[in-house]
Amino acid sequence: MTAHRMRLAALSAGAGLALAAMVSGPALAEEVTLSFLIDNGPQTVAAAEKVVEAFMAANPDIKVDIETRPGGGDGDNIVKTRLSTGEIGDVFLYNSGSLFQQINPQKYMVDLTAEPWQADIQPAFQNVVTAGGKLYGAPFQTAMGGGVLYNKKLYADLGLQVPKTWAEFMANNEKIKAAGKVPVIQTFKDTWTSQLFVLGDFFNVQAAVPSFAEDYTANKAKFATTPAALKGFEHQAEVFKAGHLNKDFGAATFDDGLRMLASGEGAHYPMLTFALGAIQTANPDAVKDIGFFALPGDDAAKNGLTAWMPPGIYISNESEHVDAAKKLVAFIASKEACDLQTAAVGATGPYLVKSCALPADVPPMVSDLQAYFDKAGAAAPALEFVSPVKGPSLEQITVEVGSGIRSPAEGAALYDEDVKKQAQQLGLPGW
Repeated sequence: MTAHRMRLAALSAGAGLALAAMVSGPALAEEVTLSFLIDNGPQTVAAAEKVVEAFMAANPDIKVDIETRPGGGDGDNIVKTRLSTGEIGDVFLYNSGSLFQQINPQKYMVDLTAEPWQADIQPAFQNVVTAGGKLYGAPFQTAMGGGVLYNKKLYADLGLQVPKTWAEFMANNEKIKAAGKVPVIQTFKDTWTSQLFVLGDFFNVQAAVPSFAEDYTANKAKFATTPAALKGFEHQAEVFKAGHLNKDFGAATFDDGLRMLASGEGAHYPMLTFALGAIQTANPDAVKDIGFFALPGDDAAKNGLTAWMPPGIYISNESEHVDAAKKLVAFIASKEACDLQTAAVGATGPYLVKSCALPADVPPMVSDLQAYFDKAGAAAPALEFVSPVKGPSLEQITVEVGSGIRSPAEGAALYDEDVKKQAQQLGLPGW
């Protein structure tokens, strides 16, 4: 307020009242502080910090405090507990798809259907943050592929070709083992990393049984009794029995796995492509040596990618600053935020914001991933994005199967039993 307008206010309403009004108005606006809960993955933290820094610079009346939580099952439990106790804060990052459905968005989240920025969001993402016909989230980071990260330099040294069938993959593993390298890296200390042989195989399941997701959701199909779906468990057991794993697979962590892959100590790491961000942070010189291919099935002609949608940014309906929170989410859903994320952790895959584009000089892993999206029919969403049914114990079950503790058939049957409770809680018919 100018000095001239201050004098007018003083004359009309009294100097004391005018001064009180001036002090109370702006001061309250400056005190808006948003909490922003994210997972503690290095790439998530780096991207979020970059975006929040720019947002606060453009909105000096809003402060954003970033808080981190673990990933995997521990992180799921924290989010669910905080939602149920009203302590989730203002804005939070969480899965899209089936896990999103399981946290009761209609009860705990602010409806974002009418926000103008939704027009710039890809329908593929909107579909996985919709409940009861309403949209609740904005995408953060990029779409991912679930498959195999591999060391391109090691492949070149051994004269190997990217496999398009499981038989070719296992043949490559034998050659890698003969060369004194680890064919397949597993990191069961971080249990969430154990699931890719099963979850990443869904493109092959769907190619063999197109109705599987629908039948599975209706409790008419099971992993244990559908041969195509059982193969993910069988493949995990097969690499263990063949002696293709690193000796410390039970104690190794996600970071250990990326280090082994980057150094060429190991050739293959079944993983989501979001790992590129962590590689760029910890082993930037190795980025050019890491490629990606989809988990191969039985038929080379039907080789394709199981794709993951990015997590969503949501607003708690317990927030006392919904308008400010909406400003933050709108910024995260913008092209500027995409560019900031790329600057922070690199381009790790396709963005689900229409106005966002990848730079021309993306790392090999990203160009390998993009090729599946560019080819018609070569990419399909993971099961958790086409069915709300996902049990909480898969990561523990796949650790057991991948360690030889439990057979593939036993693991699949146990997982079929594991999903019942979640399906019943969701009130799905047939359960």
